[in-house]
Amino acid sequence: MKKFIPVYVRVPVIFALVFMALEFFIDSGDKPAFIEYPMVSVFLLVFLFIQIAIEIVVLAIDRVTYAILTDEQKAKLAAADALDYKDSKWFKKLSSFFNKSKPIEEEGTIIMNHDYDGIKELDNVLPPWWVGLFYVTIIFGLVYLVRFHIVGDKDQKAEFEQEMADAKIAVEEYKKTAKDLIDANSVTLLTDPADLAKGKEIFESNCTPCHRVDAGGAIGPNLTDQYWILGGGIKNVFHTITEGGRDGKGMVAWKGTLKPSEIQEVASYVLSLQGTNPADPKEPQGDLWQEESQPAAETTSK
Repeated sequence: MKKFIPVYVRVPVIFALVFMALEFFIDSGDKPAFIEYPMVSVFLLVFLFIQIAIEIVVLAIDRVTYAILTDEQKAKLAAADALDYKDSKWFKKLSSFFNKSKPIEEEGTIIMNHDYDGIKELDNVLPPWWVGLFYVTIIFGLVYLVRFHIVGDKDQKAEFEQEMADAKIAVEEYKKTAKDLIDANSVTLLTDPADLAKGKEIFESNCTPCHRVDAGGAIGPNLTDQYWILGGGIKNVFHTITEGGRDGKGMVAWKGTLKPSEIQEVASYVLSLQGTNPADPKEPQGDLWQEESQPAAETTSK
């Protein structure tokens, strides 16, 4: 295969195929695989550079070997390669597209009158692909100039700002329905029977050893009266369950065990027990809590 595909085509194709395979076979999430797995990329790059070095060495050996051949040996080699790929039309077309430089055998016709200590200069033309690409960049530059500096179309900065604004709106919409993104500042009191039933299940599974099934209090305080050690209301109760009680003697933090939505459910259930009058309740602890929306009035513990 090497005989029919030149090195300047073969090596870039190897690069492309290797990195395409890397992206296809390795799940790297949102990042490119060669960034997410740098060691794999280093290994592949080393392999490819070795391949390039081998190609360069082989090409240099071929050129040196050909240069030291006698005219008779060159003639024999040319006769032996009469049916070589270089005589095929497709290769000549491909070769002329990538390079119009004169072959070694014809370099004598393009030697310039510049001689620097025996080093001579050739008057080879630029490769057609390079010239074509140069013209493409000129056309691209003109289109860019007209579109963004004359017509005034959106540039990258304007597009970025618009996309960020759209993303912010999308995030806010997502937060409205994402239960587990709530915190002590955004939590609201749940009153739906289905939510309170879930909260009751969580309470009975985790909280009864300290607060009893009826929440009248045991090791922990009575949760049915209006006295709270760390504040009442959904925001305070949510925060207390999430972060835990007083250091060294309060309730442990449940944020590593329960999801925010589950803490909201159990906190809402606890507040629904206000005024339920359990049997043999524990004496009040903490301070009397009054919601700001309620009128100030004297209340008693349950």
